[in-house]
Amino acid sequence: MREINLETWYRKEYFNYFKDWTYPHLCLTANVDMTAYYPYVKKNNFSVNLAIVYALARSANEIPEFRQRIRGDIVVEHDIVHPSSTILTEKDLFSFCEFKYQKNFPDFAKKAEARVEFIKENRTLEDEPGRDDLIFMTAIPWVSFTNIMHPINLNPIDSFPRIAWGKFFEEDIHLKMPLSVQAHHSLIDGIHMGKFYEKVQEYLYEPEFTLGIG
Repeated sequence: MREINLETWYRKEYFNYFKDWTYPHLCLTANVDMTAYYPYVKKNNFSVNLAIVYALARSANEIPEFRQRIRGDIVVEHDIVHPSSTILTEKDLFSFCEFKYQKNFPDFAKKAEARVEFIKENRTLEDEPGRDDLIFMTAIPWVSFTNIMHPINLNPIDSFPRIAWGKFFEEDIHLKMPLSVQAHHSLIDGIHMGKFYEKVQEYLYEPEFTLGIG
């Protein structure tokens, strides 16, 4: 992790412009193509949810702006950020579940599966206090939504990116999935979201590479 020098930072003007807005979050929703990824995941008996979490976390970690967080009057950039996803538990309730990101999918999945089983028996709505090296994620698999807005406590500043995906649907011969990204505009612009979607789609197009050793 490093602290960004705000005086020489190329985003200084944009950071100062947006950081004190009443609602400074930018939200974008677009469909991604799951035609190659989903069958490969199912054929190999992987968890669809964890395979999606992994692809999104891997993509986010490759874009510096998605690893940056606002801490009061400073900005830090983490070396690695980890997904914290909602998981469904009993009585249609959900729990937060933090996963340790690892670039190797089999290693990630093995530990993530154990974490899911633990959290199902130990439901929580709290992340580890003081941590800001997380990306919040959630699945809405019942709806092929076209937009979603997340609840945010804006005091203090919340600069966690939030990613959501919805119900798969068919379009011509393709299998599509709605994917939403919400982030603090002081750190992330449309171009960074565009880069994120490009990364995600690259990984979804090549599941053998994404979920293998490479």
